[in-house]
Amino acid sequence: MGRARRARKIAATAAYGGGGLAATAGALGALGYGLIKVEAKIARRIVGQPFEGAPEDDAVYGYGVGERTEIIVLGDSSAAGMGAETGAQTVGGIIATGLAAMTGRPVRLTNEAVIGAESSDLERQLANALDRVERPHVAVILIGANDVTHRIDRATAVRHLELVVQRLRGMGVEVVVGTCPDLGTVEPIPIPLKHLLRRWSRDLAAAQTVAVVEAGGRTVSLGDLLGPEFSAAPKELFSEDQFHPSPAGYARVAAVLLPTVCAALGVGTAGDTQDRRPEPDRGETVEPVAVAAGHAVLDPGTEVSGTDLAGVDRGPRGRWAVLLRRRTSEVPPPAPAPEAAESREADGEDAPNPVE
Repeated sequence: MGRARRARKIAATAAYGGGGLAATAGALGALGYGLIKVEAKIARRIVGQPFEGAPEDDAVYGYGVGERTEIIVLGDSSAAGMGAETGAQTVGGIIATGLAAMTGRPVRLTNEAVIGAESSDLERQLANALDRVERPHVAVILIGANDVTHRIDRATAVRHLELVVQRLRGMGVEVVVGTCPDLGTVEPIPIPLKHLLRRWSRDLAAAQTVAVVEAGGRTVSLGDLLGPEFSAAPKELFSEDQFHPSPAGYARVAAVLLPTVCAALGVGTAGDTQDRRPEPDRGETVEPVAVAAGHAVLDPGTEVSGTDLAGVDRGPRGRWAVLLRRRTSEVPPPAPAPEAAESREADGEDAPNPVE
């Protein structure tokens, strides 16, 4: 079965509330759970111990006049920023800085991501975010790695993500999802676990894309964005635990997400930050969403969003989707943030200035 068909099947199962252990068991095949458990223990010892936490990045970024843009971030440790040293180095902090520079308006970031989170935690994170922000303009979601490593049924994981995207889009909130990264590219993880993680990661990412686009959101494939450079510059792109990105690694992730965030909001004139027609010479096309999802997981930084052909948004093989490979550009240097948002910490201390 091809990846497009698997993605379509997983997403369809999620839509109808199905799922179970059969899909995971089938993927394991003859290798068995015992071998995988042994390999996983080896990988955990090699990768090392996680950090104590992630830096606080809740703050108002940038100066300017006009309406303040509200961004919420949901997801796992990559969304929280584990491995970054300051709030300005997280994915959310970098996106907020870039958006503020492009729009000339302040941007408030509210981050409810939790280290170790699975897709089933997204509903609670969204509820917490909406308690703090009455009307977000855009939500950025990074999720999936823990669903893979914890062997969560893919259809179940996708269903939780889909419900959150549907709720946000029903409120008029734009949604950008960075799909599950390719965990098979993490160098310390041994074979055969590496090969299995690659397949599981890519299949989950493709299914996430189908569900998110069907629900009205946009996805950006993270895939092996950091993988090819790991052996050449592991200390630059990965943090001390050899698993989470370093500040430079997060900058690369944010760089591919920022143009899509700008396009979703209809702002920004620098670089490739507006909705546009696909450019065939760049490999950009309009395809059924499952086909586009299968292509996107193999090409990190690829955006997939819903579109129509001749005024029709669906064809014989499902929702039409446009696949774009946006050009990234350098973000203007950040201005100091004049206002720090209320800290998420229980002790009530103020969040640090994001440019410190």
